[in-house]
Amino acid sequence: MSASPVLEASAIALNYTGHGPAVLEGFDFALQAGEVVSILGASGVGKSSLLRVMAGLQRPTNGAVRVHGVAVDGAHPRVAIAFQDPSLLPWLTLERNVAFGLDFKHQPKLPAAESRQRVDDAIHEVGLSHARRHYPAQLSGGMAQRTALARCLARRPEILLLDEPFGALDEVTRSEMQHLLLAVVRLHRTAAVLITHDIDEALLVSDRVLLLGGAPACEIGAWTIDLPKPREDYVAELGQIRIEILRTLRDAAKRH
Repeated sequence: MSASPVLEASAIALNYTGHGPAVLEGFDFALQAGEVVSILGASGVGKSSLLRVMAGLQRPTNGAVRVHGVAVDGAHPRVAIAFQDPSLLPWLTLERNVAFGLDFKHQPKLPAAESRQRVDDAIHEVGLSHARRHYPAQLSGGMAQRTALARCLARRPEILLLDEPFGALDEVTRSEMQHLLLAVVRLHRTAAVLITHDIDEALLVSDRVLLLGGAPACEIGAWTIDLPKPREDYVAELGQIRIEILRTLRDAAKRH
């Protein structure tokens, strides 16, 4: 029997206006500790909206999100979210940007020494100890995203929700960030949900891939990827799954 999920979404529906067409409807989901799940779908289908619901930043019209069986009603201390824009505060150093997340009101109050240790550990983990006194304007795109990830890690989350965090990066930096994400998951058994438009990215990092589609959107396909990571050498096996995902996306587009 599998362990209880760290996060569950049950019968999620979302309608921003309360009338008219819904954005999401009937979405069910369970996330296990140490699991990486990617959610793919066409632009505008509701992927980011779904992630905000999972994070407790958007209340669903129907259904519920639970962390360890307890309903989520607002931002949760065990859940961290990162977006495509690192959203660093330009007047703070890298170090102080990483520490900033520890001051959020839903976070437990920590002794000063523990806060400093968490910040130090997170900065070291993403390989930016040499740049801790730098300001955001001095950082490359990849360094800024590492800083945003460190800000999440300093909170010691059980669940990472990632909304296309690597989408604006060049291919080499994007690959480095994907490997860093997998290292974080492996080290801490963090569970992660990754929103992405990139099928190849989903195939390289995920244990499962879910496809969101329709109007209103719901799950229209799911694939379990039982291959060792890193996966760059499994071109043939991943290629077949890629074809299946593209076919499902095309079929969904024809219906709508």
